[in-house]
Amino acid sequence: MAMSKQIYIAVIGAGGVARHFLTQLSDLSTHYPHVSFVLVSRSSKCLFVEDFHHTLSFSTWEKDLSASSQPVLSTQEILEYLANAPGKCVVVDNTSNQSIADSYPSFLRRGISVVTPNKKAFSGSYEAWQDIFSAAYSPRNPAGGLVYHESSVGAGLPVISTLKDLIETGDEVQRIEGVFSGTMSFLFNNFAPVDGKGGRWSEEVKKAKDAGYTEPDPRDDLNGVDVARKLVILARLAGLEVESTSSFPVQSLIPKELELVSSGEEFMEKLSEFDGQMEKMKSEAEGEGKVVRFVGSIDVAKKDVRVGLEKFEKGHPIAALKGSDNIISLYTKRYGSNPLIIQGAGAGGEVTAMGVTGDLIQVLHRLS
Repeated sequence: MAMSKQIYIAVIGAGGVARHFLTQLSDLSTHYPHVSFVLVSRSSKCLFVEDFHHTLSFSTWEKDLSASSQPVLSTQEILEYLANAPGKCVVVDNTSNQSIADSYPSFLRRGISVVTPNKKAFSGSYEAWQDIFSAAYSPRNPAGGLVYHESSVGAGLPVISTLKDLIETGDEVQRIEGVFSGTMSFLFNNFAPVDGKGGRWSEEVKKAKDAGYTEPDPRDDLNGVDVARKLVILARLAGLEVESTSSFPVQSLIPKELELVSSGEEFMEKLSEFDGQMEKMKSEAEGEGKVVRFVGSIDVAKKDVRVGLEKFEKGHPIAALKGSDNIISLYTKRYGSNPLIIQGAGAGGEVTAMGVTGDLIQVLHRLS
């Protein structure tokens, strides 16, 4: 079969990020007429073109997917479907599914490029990380697919691409520090603002939950694992062979007495009983003229990675954050004591999708 100049796009996951991504891709489609949207799937539905001579509709895909009676393809079946396409293919995984993440090396070995915000793929075992990048394109492996995952850290913020540029141009990354969670940023900017006000901890967690900043069970944010995953990714990019999120200290903000309660609802009902613990930490920081923030840090030379609460002077950029912004400071040999700072919205479907769309554009340029 002759190779087509078309590039075929399959999208796994049809939730909030995928909707924003496909809207953005639709807006760009006139600039990329060689792109064919051929498959979209979610856990219970699948929609795909049969012969690669047609394309799915950007305007009606959601309705068409809901009405589809086509068989739901497994990840392996999606791989085989794309492997039979008459041109280059890209799979865009907008899920946080571990089993799909585990399949990335298989896609890459077949020359299918991967674009994803799924941080689980890049923060699991170090062996899994090595499997992904040994299967991906490199000068030694020109048949491998490309892999881009900007949105696995910082949503749409250019954190990974900036870090890679620093390293690939010969700079020496010494330290990385910042607020890596939009949820934690929102919580602490309201719980312990620099003006010394702020509500009770349980009240602020409820506000964050009601505003959609937390997972349905806030423990999934308060356990620190989401931040730890992002630190694993950045540490590995900086050259550290971090085995997993359990390889370094990760402070959980879940009271031990509530770790095993049966539901998020029960957790929220009982959280106010432990407000005193957080109030004590806030008061201690205020007594020193500081505020407390939930941060992650990587000291490359010391091979030290940690996640948890730290105190900051009120004039420090981390203390002065607003809303749910993230801030990441990259300390390098070139930048000296004045770090390169990346700051902005670190959560939200539209900005996360922007990072995914930007990655896809990079892949399209390299494949064209």
